[in-house]
Amino acid sequence: MYHDPVLLNESVSGLAIKPDGIYVDCTFGGGGHSRHILSQLGDGGKLYAFDHDSDAAKNAIDDPRFCLLPMNFRFVERGLRIHSVRKVDGILADLGVSSHQFDTADRGFSLRFDGPLDMRMNKGSKLTVSELLMQVDEKELVHILSAYGEVFNSKRLAAALIARRDTAPLKSTFELVELLNGFSPAKKRNSYQAQVFQALRIAVNEELEALRALLVSSLELLDEGARLSVISYHSLEDRMVKRFVKEGWMEDEVDRDDFGKRHFRFQPIHKKTIDPSKEEIARNPRARSARLRIAQRVELWK
Repeated sequence: MYHDPVLLNESVSGLAIKPDGIYVDCTFGGGGHSRHILSQLGDGGKLYAFDHDSDAAKNAIDDPRFCLLPMNFRFVERGLRIHSVRKVDGILADLGVSSHQFDTADRGFSLRFDGPLDMRMNKGSKLTVSELLMQVDEKELVHILSAYGEVFNSKRLAAALIARRDTAPLKSTFELVELLNGFSPAKKRNSYQAQVFQALRIAVNEELEALRALLVSSLELLDEGARLSVISYHSLEDRMVKRFVKEGWMEDEVDRDDFGKRHFRFQPIHKKTIDPSKEEIARNPRARSARLRIAQRVELWK
């Protein structure tokens, strides 16, 4: 299977689908979420899906109500505008790396397989992780490791990665794993190394910048009463989604009128995140870190 969709029923039902509505699946992948959305649409409905990984095109759905756009979801407004779509009734995004990407050795996402140190979700992107490690300065590398992976010894590790440039530049995943073995806590080796891989993957794919762009675009795209359904997998993503849903802005300041009333643009459907059941985690261990937030587009002053 290309990918076992996480929180499938919960994320799609959270969209409160209208049979004749227009919906967006920002992370098509294997098409699991898209197929579930299509099963609830009538003949007048439409689904636009985005994925910048060329491998996903193999899973395109032969359905007149479906359109796959081969681009990053950060360009969702631009992609929809090409099809003369200005407003939609729901947006779904599953921010995780697909099982296909993890299980394909030459993509370089996994600790388990030796392959090129790549980690690009879009194989046409300019920088691989190997190239990033050759170009980034030490201060920025410390930031990447600490901010994106919460790596506790980020300064020591960054110094070692920079020093490695002059001797034997890292080209493969196992070469990176071998270096990390000297920095990994004995009892938390796998989790530590996964944190490093996560940090480098987020940096090379500009994942947080893409999520930020998507959230900002959702303000313009979602009609009044439309839904936003986002599945995140680490605290950086979840905090960003949580704050955006709560405040309706990416900036530090909330929007207030002259009388101090706050402008709310979203209403959370649930007070807390929706997490995978024990049964789903047993069936698909990669779901264990997933967190779903659903919100409805509103315009309220309180």
